[in-house]
Amino acid sequence: MGKVAKYLNQLTVGNVFDTPDVLEKYSTDRSILKIRPKYVSLPESTEDVRKLMRFCYQLASKGIKVPVTVWGSGLDETGADLTNQLLISTEKLNRLLEADKRERLVRVQAGITLKELNTALSVNGLTLPIGGHDNDTIGGLISNCPTDSWSGKYGGIMNYVERIEAVLPNGDVIQTNRLNKHAVNRKAAEKTFEGDIYSKVSKIVEKNQELIKRILDLSVGSYGYPTISQVERRGTLDIMPLFFGAQGTLGVITEVILRAVPIEKDVKRVVASFADFGTAQKVLDLANSLKPRELDVYDISIVKVAEGTGKRLSEVTNGLKSGFVVFAKYDQKASSALKKLSSVRKVLPASSQLLVESTKNKVQMDELENALISFLNQVRTGERLPILTDFYVPSGSLGKFLADLNVLGTSLKLDFAIYGSYSASNYNLRPRMNLNDKDLKKKIITLLRTGDFILSREGGSLTGGTPEGRVKAFVTNTNMPNDEKRLYVELKNVFDRYEIMNPAVKLGADAAFTLRHIRENSAGVTL
Repeated sequence: MGKVAKYLNQLTVGNVFDTPDVLEKYSTDRSILKIRPKYVSLPESTEDVRKLMRFCYQLASKGIKVPVTVWGSGLDETGADLTNQLLISTEKLNRLLEADKRERLVRVQAGITLKELNTALSVNGLTLPIGGHDNDTIGGLISNCPTDSWSGKYGGIMNYVERIEAVLPNGDVIQTNRLNKHAVNRKAAEKTFEGDIYSKVSKIVEKNQELIKRILDLSVGSYGYPTISQVERRGTLDIMPLFFGAQGTLGVITEVILRAVPIEKDVKRVVASFADFGTAQKVLDLANSLKPRELDVYDISIVKVAEGTGKRLSEVTNGLKSGFVVFAKYDQKASSALKKLSSVRKVLPASSQLLVESTKNKVQMDELENALISFLNQVRTGERLPILTDFYVPSGSLGKFLADLNVLGTSLKLDFAIYGSYSASNYNLRPRMNLNDKDLKKKIITLLRTGDFILSREGGSLTGGTPEGRVKAFVTNTNMPNDEKRLYVELKNVFDRYEIMNPAVKLGADAAFTLRHIRENSAGVTL
């Protein structure tokens, strides 16, 4: 073990590793990248994180930089949780600390997973209504602020966070709160790092009001720090919104206070298949007007792949060679919604199928929910790479986008099968690509840049569902308006003057570095 790792182990209760097998474990996430860290730390407490950050900050003040990246569950598809320096994993910070059933509030450590939290909350008939991956951590959900599959109805993680505790780059701990002007001035007078942040952010907001209004009115992407539009409200200031989508570039989130909601027990499902998108969209619009918890659309080829593995989905695919499958879940007034949807059967073309959940088709419904896993993992050559993922397309433009997509797929000789949430307008493409293809990097660049162009033309965004990280940043950084970039750089510098907080993602991402670290072999199961 090297001197730095040994010193950090003496400094903290949690372990710090620099051994090859541990470093290898944290060198890949769900992105197309592989970046091996120099050190991996598993802190046991906020105090451990403070000591780690103070060590890195003191070194940076002397001109020696050890950048820090935070790792949650390794599910990031943009490479934002990878680093070649110090990686701090929050997997040991996974406790539920307090729960107030009456107020429906819960205080947790940032490393607790969505499944762990909801399992604990369910005892009191509560849940956090996020349609994310079971292993998403709460800190990771805040840092990436994804548009999950339930966002169309429930609004996403940002709607349920009351406060956060974060360790700042210098090792100080901040507990966010909405402050009035007098409170901000009092904090600034204390001459603390926290006070300095509030004072400077307040001045930035005041100086850039027109630009911030434009970001609020026009932005459909999550590149940079667009949540600055939510920092100031009626003469008060709260820096908490800046941490949503910041991808660990402002500080390390260690604790969170969340507001839960009652569990909806009566959940019903409906599935429909269509030969063309025009007919599918009419049903999608009707289904969406009935306020589903989840409303997804799949290229039918995704379901046919699952069918080919032995899943009993022939009634869903209905003999169609091409087309789309619509999948909806209702958790409020479900019976009424399904009755209205069932009424459209009589006007559907003969090629269409509409199935409402019953005891007879429950297994089919369950298997359909797992169809995507089959699709992403059943490839004989190559891998379905997460490149053009979590992008936003307005509902009214989805048909045009699909037509453009067909042209792009033909020109690149890639199989484009779209899937995603119609209710949240968030979609994904996972084309099969060979990691050993000598033109792989060129294809990735073309796919991202052309995809961004098509999306922008249709009023969409490459970063509509998750921030830019490393993978999308070399496109978004190039296309970002200069005044927005100036604003975001200024904000980043307020928190991170020595540029040690995940400096090579978002605004600081380096295209050459990203492309140089594209994986050469499979990362394994993709879901």
